[in-house]
Amino acid sequence: MVFKRQLKPGEFEVIKEGQEEVMRINYEGVPLFPSVEDNSEVMRDVIEKLIQAPGVSRILFYKNKVYSYDNKQTRILREISNVYNYISKQKIVSNQVFQEYSVVIANVLLNLVKEDPISAYVELKRILREEKINLKHEEYDELKKLRLELIEYLLNMLDKTMLINRAKPYLDGHAIGDRTIYKNIFQATITPDFMMTRLVAEPPLESVELDTYSIDENTNVMIFDINEDIKHLYHLSPPEFRLDEDKYLLLEEARTVLIEYKPKPEEFVETEKVRQSFSNISRDLLTELADAKSISLTYEDVEELTKILVRYTIGFGLIEILLKDEKIQDINVNGPIGETPIFILHQDFDECVTNVIPSKEDGDSWATKFRIISGRPLDEANPVLDTDLSVPGARARVAIISNPLNPLGLGYTFRRHREKPWTIPLFMKNGMIDDIGAGLLSFLIDGSRTILVAGTRGSGKTSFLSSIIVEIMRKYRIISVEDTLELPVKSFRDLGYNIQPLKVRAALMTTGGNELSADEGIRTSLRMGDSCLIVGEVRSKEALALFEAMRVGALANVVAGTIHADSPYGLFDRVVNDLGVPKTSFKATDIIVIANPIKSADGLHKKRRIVSITEVRKEWDDDPLKEGAFVDLMKYNPITDKLEITDNLINGDSDIIKSIAANVKEWSEDWESIWENIMLRAKIKKEILDKSNLLNRLELLEADFVIRSNDEFHRISNYIYDKFGNSNSQKIFFEWNEWFKKELKKR
Repeated sequence: MVFKRQLKPGEFEVIKEGQEEVMRINYEGVPLFPSVEDNSEVMRDVIEKLIQAPGVSRILFYKNKVYSYDNKQTRILREISNVYNYISKQKIVSNQVFQEYSVVIANVLLNLVKEDPISAYVELKRILREEKINLKHEEYDELKKLRLELIEYLLNMLDKTMLINRAKPYLDGHAIGDRTIYKNIFQATITPDFMMTRLVAEPPLESVELDTYSIDENTNVMIFDINEDIKHLYHLSPPEFRLDEDKYLLLEEARTVLIEYKPKPEEFVETEKVRQSFSNISRDLLTELADAKSISLTYEDVEELTKILVRYTIGFGLIEILLKDEKIQDINVNGPIGETPIFILHQDFDECVTNVIPSKEDGDSWATKFRIISGRPLDEANPVLDTDLSVPGARARVAIISNPLNPLGLGYTFRRHREKPWTIPLFMKNGMIDDIGAGLLSFLIDGSRTILVAGTRGSGKTSFLSSIIVEIMRKYRIISVEDTLELPVKSFRDLGYNIQPLKVRAALMTTGGNELSADEGIRTSLRMGDSCLIVGEVRSKEALALFEAMRVGALANVVAGTIHADSPYGLFDRVVNDLGVPKTSFKATDIIVIANPIKSADGLHKKRRIVSITEVRKEWDDDPLKEGAFVDLMKYNPITDKLEITDNLINGDSDIIKSIAANVKEWSEDWESIWENIMLRAKIKKEILDKSNLLNRLELLEADFVIRSNDEFHRISNYIYDKFGNSNSQKIFFEWNEWFKKELKKR
């Protein structure tokens, strides 16, 4: 804690933070807990200080931790200080009309208004009732009438304040001195001295708990339904806010020491290495400081404190903990940072507000780190930075905007990525696709088709692309091209895939140091031998290179990518008219998978769904929609909430599927055999999902098992063909199911 001037206990200073005037009060050595809502003496102290500094927009108490009251709460207190200031200056207490009530009125106006304005209001109401009753039974008296008018005037002043208006629903039965109502109105955010981020420690009293779960053994999450707010509250309780005072002091002192050591920019590029180095230094430093101060720490204590210290020195603070929550999809930090809480998108509760409020210093520090990690600029000439973040237990894509694009300064969006690859059975479990859709896509992927996954923002395109990779046989080489590394390449490597990532320049950047542009990256991939090509997202002129790759590579291996579009024709329109791809090149597209969020009628809920699987036929000249080139094989039915097969697929009216079958002797011109194979794949995927649900074994849906199942399916298919001269679906499923049963017993 550093004050601009040396403050004695109880003294304050006002400092400028951006557009805010912040009152900082030193409560070290003051025998009071710094809580306006709990303590009348603290409220009186604040009201008196606000009279001296009426322009303050935020209040901070310093006492081991930092207790902060935001702009809205400070405004409520400012109004009360204005009322009290008026009463004092007008010398209302000494007014002769109050002579009969001198003691009572003096207490109400000189003490209660500062210490307990709600009780002051209730007491004035009581006095007013008495006066009105007395006036009816006594002779008319001008002095009594003036007294009545003055009480009404004082009540009217309090009536106009936000505090009284918010307290009114709870006033029935209120006892003088009871501070329960204040806890519904005031709630400080608490920050340990070693960190800048503020956190609201307690949820609002009138909230309903909807869910509770743990991110890890030391971090808890509670979801609340908040009165008068359509968004839910995501309430985080991390370990750093539950430490005892000795540990707080250790962390503060250790952080002060570590600030002296600043890693070189090149060290930050190897984030895992610098993090490990800082962990080792932090561990030793904490142990030495604890010994010097005779503080007893267990091994577990040291490890926990080390993780916390690293998070708040070279890490990203509570952002790292939020990213570890597998139920979080997006994290939004809006400008001006420091004035608003973090918002998240939750898989179960959609848009939520959190109890976490980062500081301006946090935002500036993150921006510096992302510049170093990405090697990309973030300044007035380049106000957008797209990069990726990898922290223990989580990965994310990060989009940063700054001045002049963002007039409020910095703003961040973290799109959380699953550490493990998504799989089609996982999407079947959450209803995004059904078993027949899964079987169809498995067939098309094995048929080496060109596939574009399209959808709106947040529709799950990249995640679904990841599940497509899982369906590619591990014997094939894969090259991925991304400007921001969203695909879980490391996980695929660990799963035995022969995968080579290429990182290219972001589409919004005109320059980017040594990074190649996306179109150059795609063309480079074509010179790297026979490989499946996966393009993270088609955004700009790389579309030309992608469709070139699709034209020359589609018959050899899978080419797949994602693009923003909400329908097959919307995709055509964007690619041809916006991105400049020739219509003839667009014909290289075989399959378009549209993934879109489906909203509920009340607008409060949404679910991700594959809404169509469409083939693109080649016999058209100008407009594929008018000339019937878009043929839906499966279409989403909102009534049944399912992806359903179309007449085209049932009747075998698919040029793409027939093209695949033409290269397989037993499928050529035999739609029944083709359909049996698609349904066989669907049956296998459904069996995995059914057993996972029945046995409550989610690991069966993860990539490790699904890939092994796919491998076994191909081995068994080859075995049956070699033995019987055909690919009998019943025999293949029987053999696969026997293998599956054995696997279930092993696990």
